[in-house]
Amino acid sequence: MDCLKRKKQARPAPDQDGLETEKEYAERWLSIRIIYFTIFLMSLGFSIVITGVWPYLQKLDPSASKEYMGYIVAANPLAQMLFSPLVGWWGNRSGSIRQPLLATLAVFTAASAGFSALEVLPLHARKHTMLASRFLVGASAANIAACRSYLSAATRLKERTAAVSMVSLAQVLGFIVGPGLQAAVTALGEQGVSLGGGLRLDMYTAASWINVLFGVVNIVMFLPVFFKEKRIAAREAMLKQGVESEEATWRQVKPAYFSVWTLIVAFFVLSFNFVLLETLGTPLTMDQFAWTKKEALKYMGILMAIGAVIACATFIAIGPLCKRFEERRVLIWGGFFLMVLGRALYLPWGSEPPLLASENTTVTTDDGQSEQVGCPSYQEWCATTASMTVVQFLLGFVVTAIGYPIGITLIQTLYSKILGPRPQGVWMGLVTGSGCLSRCLGPVFVTYVYTHLGTVWTFGITAVLMAVSMVWLLLFQGRLVVPEEIEERLRQQENGTGKRPPGADPERPEPEDSDEDVAHVIVNPEAVQLQEMKTEKG
Repeated sequence: MDCLKRKKQARPAPDQDGLETEKEYAERWLSIRIIYFTIFLMSLGFSIVITGVWPYLQKLDPSASKEYMGYIVAANPLAQMLFSPLVGWWGNRSGSIRQPLLATLAVFTAASAGFSALEVLPLHARKHTMLASRFLVGASAANIAACRSYLSAATRLKERTAAVSMVSLAQVLGFIVGPGLQAAVTALGEQGVSLGGGLRLDMYTAASWINVLFGVVNIVMFLPVFFKEKRIAAREAMLKQGVESEEATWRQVKPAYFSVWTLIVAFFVLSFNFVLLETLGTPLTMDQFAWTKKEALKYMGILMAIGAVIACATFIAIGPLCKRFEERRVLIWGGFFLMVLGRALYLPWGSEPPLLASENTTVTTDDGQSEQVGCPSYQEWCATTASMTVVQFLLGFVVTAIGYPIGITLIQTLYSKILGPRPQGVWMGLVTGSGCLSRCLGPVFVTYVYTHLGTVWTFGITAVLMAVSMVWLLLFQGRLVVPEEIEERLRQQENGTGKRPPGADPERPEPEDSDEDVAHVIVNPEAVQLQEMKTEKG
């Protein structure tokens, strides 16, 4: 009993500032956790079928090419990119995210069911309907913009990093767990079991039926009895700034637009590089390691599940790391540097080209069907380019599984903080759209480059892209500062209790309008913003 009492006393409680009661606090955090699940499901909807798209497409239409597979993969993020600003605007306009979420979740559930029913269609319509279903699933995932906007409005500033970390964890777990679930249903085989009416439950359709089930559960979660919107960020800013309207807080805390757009571009680059693994993972391993379709799905699913565990451990480490080091430095060295390393590790180490499909014997699968394995001869580079090794593939994956969660979490954390307490629906739509654009261009780009030029060009180009982005962040890291934190420092300095501006000599008194002060402002962009805020106050 004593243990239970201590646990109850240790539970988080609302701040004693009068902004919310304990009941409102509990309802607010329940709504936030529903947002976590929704973002997880939207990511799962993209990834759970991604490793099975190529073999499923070949089963539905043997004439379909890898380039067409790239279009199918890209259809999801293209739709999300197009609809994200619209759904974000809808949420801002209505003042509630319930209607946008219910509408998009209904589309998600219906489109997922359609993906599982492709075999009932005529042969000539199957691949085009697959493209359409993935487009609709992507359109439904535009609700992520509204979810992120609500999260920013429903958390206090001190809660923001942890909350955004959980959202990023949910998103990354959705991306990584999906292939793991796909691997779990490979036991059903290509034939599976009949559901009647031409529908089947097999290793390709089961994943999408899981989406349908989760979609229905998620719709129920957004009913008024469970989901109650509680927005506290603007009221917290009003209390701190001593103003009487939310609009006044927006005017006092202006976002740094250069920093905002830098983070949008960084989000694009990071997402572009991560989707490379999801798009190419299955065909790459089939080409390089001569795996069968079933082996590729199984082993990639297991690997993605291991990646999910690594990602969880990484998310746990982000909080302590950011307490010891600045968030922007952890972003650069823990996120972008590891992603650069991950791409470089994928440059081929092997001494011989991969085995060509024409040189391999035909493999008989468990279903009694014959399957040719190896690197296809129509990819001319297969005969001349060194093969990858399993060891380097695993090393690159592990490094990516650490770097991507750090990068994606801290980009979103800094982005939300820099925007301040204003409604963020449209801005969140823009950053979500940038990630969608990368996931739209990425599959088309990497499948084209991989098919026509091979592994060296594919991973060489992406490594250079990551390196250039990292250098840009290093050059302008001083601009990645949070206005509200600068405002707090300014208040502390005016009261004589705060820290000196970054870069100042702690042993020397700061003279007013001295040459040293001017030089400090010139070389330190954060100090520039601090100086501007002093001027506005004066």
